[in-house]
Amino acid sequence: MSRLFKKLPMKNYSPPIAAKHSHKISIHGETWTDDYFWLREKKNPEVIRYLIAENEYTAHFMKPFEGLVEKLNREMVGRLYEDDQSAPVRIGSNYYYSKHKKGLQYEIYCRRLGGMQANEHVVLDVNELARGKKYMRVGDFEISPDQRFLAYSSDTKGDELFTIRIKDLATGLLLRDKIELAYYSMAWSADNRSLFYTKVDSALRPYQVWRHVIGTAEADDKLIWEEKDERFTVGVTASKDRQYIFLEIHSMLTSEVRFLDEGGSSTDLKIVEPRRQGVEYDVAHRAGTFYIRVNDKGRNFRLVTVPTSSCSRRHWKELIPHDPAVCIESVDEFQDHLALETRENGLQKILVHNCRSGTSHKVRFTEPTYSVKVESNPEFNSNTLRFIYGSLITPPTVFDYNMNSRRRELVKEDRVRGGYSKENYRTERVFASAPDGTKVPISICYRKDVKRDGKAPALLYAYGSYGFSRDVEFSPGRLSLLDRGFVFAIAHIRGGAEMGETWHDSGKLLKKKNTFTDFITCAEYLIKKKYTSTSKLTIQGGSAGGLLMGAVLNMRPDLFNSAVAMVPFVDVISTMLDASLPLTVGEYEEWGDPNVKKFYKYMKSYSPYDNVQPKAYPNVLVTAGLNDPRVQYWEPAKWVAKLRAANTSENLLLLRTNMGGGHFGKSGRYDKFREVAFEYAFMLRTAGITR
Repeated sequence: MSRLFKKLPMKNYSPPIAAKHSHKISIHGETWTDDYFWLREKKNPEVIRYLIAENEYTAHFMKPFEGLVEKLNREMVGRLYEDDQSAPVRIGSNYYYSKHKKGLQYEIYCRRLGGMQANEHVVLDVNELARGKKYMRVGDFEISPDQRFLAYSSDTKGDELFTIRIKDLATGLLLRDKIELAYYSMAWSADNRSLFYTKVDSALRPYQVWRHVIGTAEADDKLIWEEKDERFTVGVTASKDRQYIFLEIHSMLTSEVRFLDEGGSSTDLKIVEPRRQGVEYDVAHRAGTFYIRVNDKGRNFRLVTVPTSSCSRRHWKELIPHDPAVCIESVDEFQDHLALETRENGLQKILVHNCRSGTSHKVRFTEPTYSVKVESNPEFNSNTLRFIYGSLITPPTVFDYNMNSRRRELVKEDRVRGGYSKENYRTERVFASAPDGTKVPISICYRKDVKRDGKAPALLYAYGSYGFSRDVEFSPGRLSLLDRGFVFAIAHIRGGAEMGETWHDSGKLLKKKNTFTDFITCAEYLIKKKYTSTSKLTIQGGSAGGLLMGAVLNMRPDLFNSAVAMVPFVDVISTMLDASLPLTVGEYEEWGDPNVKKFYKYMKSYSPYDNVQPKAYPNVLVTAGLNDPRVQYWEPAKWVAKLRAANTSENLLLLRTNMGGGHFGKSGRYDKFREVAFEYAFMLRTAGITR
């Protein structure tokens, strides 16, 4: 039994100590003991008491800064226009948008029929769904083609298992239809009669696509596809012109698209191109032609066309060739145009292709570091492209771009209360040289009055996995750090895809350590160039970015003052050896399969939990979610227990577990601000700032 927390005098406050329950693991001729394996026993009351004890210990050490947490929270909320709404999206003659109301935690989805001057109708009030619940998250939100029905999914635990309901928007009433234990992605058939959705297996892998006919019981639903290969997951979507339902089947390296024509009413499931190991592709449709984004000729993808009547690869015609310097990331189709999201030298671009003239042009942007994203463009018959632009100092700004005239119209700019002016801040893009000579981009922002003398506190953030690019974005909450003199930086390290798909390739599998050394290089750059110093540098990452935190803390604990690791994937070996866990088998192509000796040896050499040693670790705040299906709560819990036993410093080591949520923390708007305020208070406290 563990020695659990007891209420002790403030001056003699001890941390909870996890008991050592020896559990032997043997593989590839090696045997080692995992003393904290027992923390996986979620139904064991002792485990729950231990997690609660850790929460109380964390609350104790942050208690003197409750006032700072409250102040930060007020600042963040105070920068909001609490009564606000999104930029309306036109579908036919109707307009859809969401809005927030002051004091309410969740969005309200609305529409106006016939124009923005018409009366407002509430489509879905998430606050009503959340009544009496500690957690509420809407997953998918799909309006039927005739705009009569809404299909939406909701999660009330944070475990990402959703219940689908259908609402008749003509009457405002819910239908009796109810689908349990669904996953992300759904699509309506063109005739408005059927809804396609996905289900998960015991490892929470989306592996089935089902067809539900409106007005029938779930038991009568028809299975459309079941994916047997455990490396692959499935999703479902509709072409923008509603002529096809696409089943997107993919692993980390390989994909396959099957489709139903006749708007999804067909029962004949066809295939675009059979899967080939290492080849990824996706499909868009316009005017009897499939537009296929495929990486068969290079990792950065090319764009080919093929008639829908005969889509075998022998009929493919190249429209845009592969370019090793430009990655094609997505394709959005319109009646006369294609809008391609691309990435060049680490910066996002939009390429507009006129399908009638065959000409192309780029949309221009000027800041040294920024982000741009093609937004929802549900209207196929349109020459207008909506995109959202922002940077570390520019609030999100929505534009409608005429793809013929090349003129952009400002639709909505997020406003910041309190007199914010971007002119008071500076943003930069610099490059640090990794040990192998690779140039790693860093995006930086700070107040213009901050001196480059090494005395400023700094926060360095990164992710670096799965080919996910961590692009810059504006955060009104982050101003609470910047206005207290912080420098904020994002390290665009290998493992992401900021510099193209080869950037991902060089930071995964047997090259994963490049992710960690890149991050250390970026930290050293900030110190060398006097943006900050070791005694003032905080680092932060979540999920796979939490793995990054754990790895660099083992490698260079002397380099950082503090670290915030959110739902960190740190118990790499134990998790990747357990094929029953969500994500494990499907991620062999990202991390490697430890049942293969070379991958086991390499993973064992960097796995944060397995490489904790007696060292002077910096201040560390770790978060977890009890219902997290992506990174099980026991990974951060075990890691903190092992760190606590090994740490030779007297720095803070805190664990905070959300006992009613999952991977994404609190679900409510205001609750999320309070979580961020808590993390910022930790950063400020460990940087010596108490105001």
